[in-house]
Amino acid sequence: MPLSPYIDFTRDEWSQLRNSTPLTLTEDDLTSLRGINVRLSLREVEDIYLPLSRLLNLYVAATQSLHEATHTFLGNKTAKVPYVIGIAGSVAVGKSTTARILQALLARWRNHPKVDLITTDGFLHPTAVLEARGLMKRKGFPESYDRRRLVKLVADVKSGEEEVTAPIYSHLIYDILPDQVQTIRQPDIMIVEGLNVLQTGVGSAEQHSPVFVSDYFDFSIYVDADEEHIKHWYVERFLTLRRTAFRDPVSYFHRYASLSDAEARQTALKIWEEINGPNLRENILPTRTRAHLILEKGLDHSIQQVKLRKL
Repeated sequence: MPLSPYIDFTRDEWSQLRNSTPLTLTEDDLTSLRGINVRLSLREVEDIYLPLSRLLNLYVAATQSLHEATHTFLGNKTAKVPYVIGIAGSVAVGKSTTARILQALLARWRNHPKVDLITTDGFLHPTAVLEARGLMKRKGFPESYDRRRLVKLVADVKSGEEEVTAPIYSHLIYDILPDQVQTIRQPDIMIVEGLNVLQTGVGSAEQHSPVFVSDYFDFSIYVDADEEHIKHWYVERFLTLRRTAFRDPVSYFHRYASLSDAEARQTALKIWEEINGPNLRENILPTRTRAHLILEKGLDHSIQQVKLRKL
């Protein structure tokens, strides 16, 4: 077998690593945590996410022990800083659901009950800025984000700042909410979820930048799937939104609510081919091998294989 930086696990092999970790979520919990059109069962939580939460709990505990060792060495009280987890992956791959499930599970472990989740959507430039820069059709690409602000927030959290604030994004109006923020107050764990959080800028116009948000991650996860599967999920999600959220007159995409099934499918495919597909291939997928752990999904959204980076 060729050497690899990862240890590969089949679904069955990975599920055995749960090691009696109790299931702390219910069907009602899953209903509120699932993304649109993401099929997720309690069995999936048991087989995939409980072992992952156990692994992360062990990693967090080890980091906390290292903090205590540093405290002993220095002979004074140094503030414990949050353990930061990055979660990356394509549009419609289900990374937001993965982030919410992990947040819920990790918060139930006794030694780190406070777990915050931020999404990089809040760090997209406002629509007015994107329009002025001609970037509306590049929304989601690295240049559409205020990366300096994102890096500063995570750096402040890692520096032990008592309170930081993150902007909030509305998928309904497709823009930043100017009068709302998310406040983060020294959590035990902070999860950062977004398309490009594992990027370093290599090969881009930003390669002069000395610091990237991934520099502050203690652990990173890439949610992976075949591009054809992701495209299928994106189209199905678009069709669902056309029947639901797009019908709200306030929605930025309200103009799509009256499309026929065929027209909506064609529109979704066009958006994928022009925006989301190229962003996946050019910017997101190349960062996959930077992750500490890769979750590989099948067509039904279930995890088929797990890859864990060797230490």
